[in-house]
Amino acid sequence: MKKPFLYVVVCAAGVAGDVGKLITAAQEANWDVGVVATPQGLGFIDATAIETQTGYPIRSAWRTPGQPRPLPPADAIAVAPATFSTINKWAAGISDTLAVGILCEAYGFGIPTAVLPYLNSAQAAHPAYNQSLERLREMGVLIGSYEPHRPKAGGGADRFRWEEALELLAPKAAG
Repeated sequence: MKKPFLYVVVCAAGVAGDVGKLITAAQEANWDVGVVATPQGLGFIDATAIETQTGYPIRSAWRTPGQPRPLPPADAIAVAPATFSTINKWAAGISDTLAVGILCEAYGFGIPTAVLPYLNSAQAAHPAYNQSLERLREMGVLIGSYEPHRPKAGGGADRFRWEEALELLAPKAAG
């Protein structure tokens, strides 16, 4: 029997290097996993380790016409960590990277999507952020509970619950 396929969209954030934790948890929960990284997100992850762990190449750029699709279609998507930039572009429909393009299309395809924001409190104070979260909620996106960290401090990795993405998706995946 074919396992459901989870896309993990990874953005450029300090905790991104730990995305293997989400991949492991998803695989243990019987998901097959592929990673899509924002172009800047690629610099925050160990691509070789992730490709070994998933068995799939990391996607970051659009394919040219006629190129084979390196990943099967997604049954669900987890965006973790999701940056201020990606959240706002996604909510506004600005499809300027493969990762955001996939997220924008997911709504039209009805693909269950969970997002785990990771940003600082100064970014979270910007009016666009809360407006974007509200727009994503209206679109049916499931939003995690991360509390923003202090500006210029990074951190919060100890509070970043990778498995929350799977918890949010569980009811959608079962139904």
